Amino acid sequence: MPCLSRSTERLALFGTLLATFGELHPLCDYWVQGSKTAMRKRLYGEDLVHADGSPATPDSTRPTMTTSVLGRRAVACHVASYTAVQLGATVAITRAFGYRVTPTALLAGAAINASTHAAIDRGAVLLWLAKKTGKTGYIEHCKTARVDDDGKATSELTGPGSAWMELDAALHRAIGIGAAAVTTWLTTRPGGRR
Repeated sequence: MPCLSRSTERLALFGTLLATFGELHPLCDYWVQGSKTAMRKRLYGEDLVHADGSPATPDSTRPTMTTSVLGRRAVACHVASYTAVQLGATVAITRAFGYRVTPTALLAGAAINASTHAAIDRGAVLLWLAKKTGKTGYIEHCKTARVDDDGKATSELTGPGSAWMELDAALHRAIGIGAAAVTTWLTTRPGGRR
């Protein structure tokens, strides 16, 4: 019976963490993340811009950075808010049910989700994986059409409704399985909770 009890505890915690991580992902990507952050997180390049994204001129007196730096700052801002919501919700939900996940386990799961989220959202890792798995055709084919105020239609590779977004979400959710498993194992291993 003790083995069944440990197994039940692990499965319950894993299921709770998996649901929390997976269901919070769309909330953090679409509600918590700011529009400017979403637009800037995949910026690359050496052009000089201001913090608001406007191009810098040679006589600019405001601080400048490259577009790559602006992109990295945007993704860091998104990942910070994503991680804060994830950690807060995980603690609130597990404690509401009378369970305590160890700080080490919480931080390990958050680190897995945060680091991979940053890498995927910058775009280069997602494109590399798409090439390795033969999904570039899917990304190129399933773009989203956007119509501006003047009625001009353009296609968008990475926005909502695109294959890019679907592959992005699938990767985050799959990684959430690993993060939930690591968090569960660290919390329930012998000597894990003291």
